[in-house]
Amino acid sequence: MTETTCAPVTVVNHPLVQHKLTLMREKETSTASFRKLLREISLLLAYEVTRELPMTNRRIETPIQPMDAPTIDGKKLALISILRAGNGLLDGILELIPAARVGFVGLYRDPDTLQPVQYYFKVPQHMEERTTIVVDPMLATGNSTVAAIDLLKEAGAKDIRFLCLLASPEGIKRLQEAHPDVSIVTASIDSHLDDHGYIVPGLGDAGDRMFGTK
Repeated sequence: MTETTCAPVTVVNHPLVQHKLTLMREKETSTASFRKLLREISLLLAYEVTRELPMTNRRIETPIQPMDAPTIDGKKLALISILRAGNGLLDGILELIPAARVGFVGLYRDPDTLQPVQYYFKVPQHMEERTTIVVDPMLATGNSTVAAIDLLKEAGAKDIRFLCLLASPEGIKRLQEAHPDVSIVTASIDSHLDDHGYIVPGLGDAGDRMFGTK
């Protein structure tokens, strides 16, 4: 039996990322501060998740002389937000990559079964030709992430990367079993999931903290 090789899991240990994550974890952090920190940290994480984008050269004119200069190859990136919490990461990344195409996958987690329920799906055309970055602050059980990537692959996406703020070992295992070709970039791999499917020590419900809901 051939053993499947999984795409890499990258933990971004940059001091700025870790400092901002600590501030976000604190329960006293306000909704406004949480949103601001999430936007800031998403810029730093986006730097890592876009590190291996395909490149090509094109001829340009500098004020001094012509040159062959590096530029990103292929169609524009597709950024896919898993609603609703994914929008917090999406907004920050769009500041860095404003020309990216944007899509949305609407999923909520059934509180009893912890399984994802789909309510919305809208993505750019020509997904098979785009590098696709899926964003959601939490990789907890992994069920919603797997369901979202299932839908994206059905829509033609091939080069898929997943970006999150926190991941659990259980969520990573679930995602790698279902989609071993999808690389993962995160700011932290936390200890475990509790009985309700929340990441421990985590930071609570990212959507509630971002939007001030309970």
